[in-house]
Amino acid sequence: MSATPQPTVLVVEDEPAQREVLAYNLEAEGFRVVKAENGEEGLIMVDEETPDIIVLDWMLPNVSGIEVCRRLKTRTDTRTIPILMLSARSEEVDKVRGLETGADDYVVKPYSVIELMARVRAQLRRTRPATVGERLEYEDIVLDAETHRVTRDGDELKLGPTEFRLLSTFMEKPGRVWSREQLLDRVWGRDIYVDTRTVDVHIGRLRKALTRFGGTDPLRTVRGAGYALG
Repeated sequence: MSATPQPTVLVVEDEPAQREVLAYNLEAEGFRVVKAENGEEGLIMVDEETPDIIVLDWMLPNVSGIEVCRRLKTRTDTRTIPILMLSARSEEVDKVRGLETGADDYVVKPYSVIELMARVRAQLRRTRPATVGERLEYEDIVLDAETHRVTRDGDELKLGPTEFRLLSTFMEKPGRVWSREQLLDRVWGRDIYVDTRTVDVHIGRLRKALTRFGGTDPLRTVRGAGYALG
């Protein structure tokens, strides 16, 4: 497994050739890609896959991209997922409408694949910084995703790959309560079956590593809900 959780990109595009080109280039960048060919299927895939970012075409059959964006941004469980909207509409009024509906970025077709990949990474840098090699800090804990090093108050901590991914997840969103099921999806992946009790085992190992040189335990157990950092 990779050192940090592999981010999932949902591509919602009705033109097969465009959809496959996007998927190919995103996978080449190291992303996990799931695809939908219309707005209705896109909404279903969001619930099934919980993507880290959505590349969404404006002109879609059944439910338009604008409507998909509006629905996702009004839901508390999906409003923070970055949406990068693709459109042949290049007028300023269209860009404004897309952004006001909730899109986090707007790319006009035809687009440069290199630029599009850079924009995807920019959005992930904001929401999933560890996946793009960013340095994360929380109080006296520093996690360097590029060098795979973690220190606390200057002391280097030895973490296994799973504990590193767990800590990355917590440090990307301090204070957020993660259920065991959410941690399984984010850290282990949907394609691997792991018992939820395994999460508790690795949380225990992470806690031991974080307190090895003293200091309080920064992880919080929320009864009936899961775990949080801080």
